[in-house]
Amino acid sequence: QVRLVESGGGLVQAGESLRLSCKTSGVNFRIITLRWYRQATGKQRELVAQITSAGTASYSDSVKGRFNVSRNYAWNTMYLQMNGLQPDDTAVYYCQMPRDTGDIWGQGTQVTVSS
Repeated sequence: QVRLVESGGGLVQAGESLRLSCKTSGVNFRIITLRWYRQATGKQRELVAQITSAGTASYSDSVKGRFNVSRNYAWNTMYLQMNGLQPDDTAVYYCQMPRDTGDIWGQGTQVTVSS
């Protein structure tokens, strides 16, 4: 059974940093693409970053230059380093594995940025 478990969220002040983790299990980590999404209250879920099996990263315009996605093949874990956080970054952050037979989602981790 494929599982994705996020951690690392919390409450920070504007300008500070957080690192989120997404631990995977039940899947061959080396061959999968993984994504970070976020959903703020009352808004649609938004794709934030993606990293391919080869480690190629891409970002939404709203986080480009501030966030960095990476993956550790030894720990089967994806990370999202978030720098220069702003109140607009407040959301529940989810990791996702796209799959033809149905995408897999984690349970989410709350990030709150105070001004």
